[in-house]
Amino acid sequence: MVTSPTIPSHTKARVLIIGATGFIGKFVTEASLLTAHPTYLLLRPPPLVPSKDAIVKTFQEKGAMIIHGVINNKDFVEKILKEHEIDIVISAIGAKSLLDQLILVEAMKSLKTIKRFLASEFGHDVDRADPVEPGLTMYKEKQLVRRVVEQSGVPYTNICCNSIASWPYYDNCHPSQLPPPLDQLQIYGHGNVKAYFVDGIDIGKFTMKVIDDVKTINKNVHFRPSKNCYSINELASLGEMKIGRTIPRVTISEDDLLAAAAENCIPQSIVASFTHDIFIKGCQVNFSIDGVDDVEISTLYPDEEFRSLEDCYEDFAHMIEDNIHKGEHKITGTKSVVEAVPIMASCGNIYE
Repeated sequence: MVTSPTIPSHTKARVLIIGATGFIGKFVTEASLLTAHPTYLLLRPPPLVPSKDAIVKTFQEKGAMIIHGVINNKDFVEKILKEHEIDIVISAIGAKSLLDQLILVEAMKSLKTIKRFLASEFGHDVDRADPVEPGLTMYKEKQLVRRVVEQSGVPYTNICCNSIASWPYYDNCHPSQLPPPLDQLQIYGHGNVKAYFVDGIDIGKFTMKVIDDVKTINKNVHFRPSKNCYSINELASLGEMKIGRTIPRVTISEDDLLAAAAENCIPQSIVASFTHDIFIKGCQVNFSIDGVDDVEISTLYPDEEFRSLEDCYEDFAHMIEDNIHKGEHKITGTKSVVEAVPIMASCGNIYE
């Protein structure tokens, strides 16, 4: 079995991040650079789309080192891991590439030098969540990657950070990049099932703390900040309080969500399946963290604060005010659940 050598206190681990231009990957990369880890980014061969190219240039200016290539080439991966003396590998790739991580694991297993691997999880505990199809297929792939990593002997940590701090599933970009809607708020079921919401900067910050912590080796690390545990009804009330107005609410029933999932229209049906699992079945709150393989982040770092959802919603309120002043935020009428955002609040950069 591959052991996890102790990292000398005077040396920062060398980190390779895969998927650095995705939603979660950007937060992890920023945190890695802030903590002065030598940071390498494995990117697809150019050209990149202009928006991602700009992100990469910003990271380079902050000290990131760029490697172009793909992870589904075992010889190439072994070469770069060895050549750059990589200690930590963090994968934040999207859903379409999840199984490419199996080749990445084989490369790490062959080298026997990797001190920690973080697979592309950054959402729910996939062994405990149970979405209907088509979301279930994605979770089965993540479960397969978990099992292969466990059997490989490569030291690992699974980051189960639950939902991104935002109003869930709004419009056609990541929900935390837009304020909550003003036309209507969708309430799922009776609206009282709770979920945990974590700011992206905190996901990056705590991820970088975890990689240097021997207490998190071969553990599932859960992000469950008690002050950020909200139901959809409570989210709606928080949003209304911050902007000083009442917003119409529409109930989306369990049957509505299941029907949207059954249509198998990608990615909308995946959104519906995860929404059902979070806000109907309670997949984030319906189990206790009491297994030997589980640890809650706040117990590891009790003096480290999470940004509150109230503070996040202050930002959303300012965004709404700015948009109203610019005449950009118009009331557009009813939205169907199947028009929901293709990048889930629970799963970061799924379609990056």
